[in-house]
Amino acid sequence: MDALATPFVQGRLRREPLTCLVETECAESHRPMHLEITSELECRVLDDGAAPMLYAPLVDFDKLEDPSIVDRF
Repeated sequence: MDALATPFVQGRLRREPLTCLVETECAESHRPMHLEITSELECRVLDDGAAPMLYAPLVDFDKLEDPSIVDRF
């Protein structure tokens, strides 16, 4: 599941604040990275010196022709 959507959706379903820890690596250097994402879509990089680009795609639901946003991406 999408790393940004998981804490956001689960937090809303449970009606409680949640935090998700994402363990990944830099696509260029393969250096490990750890990211913390909250149910309020706040993102924090836990590794010194790492500065990844984090973004959440915007979806125009009025024009979405796919069955769901998962199918769109």
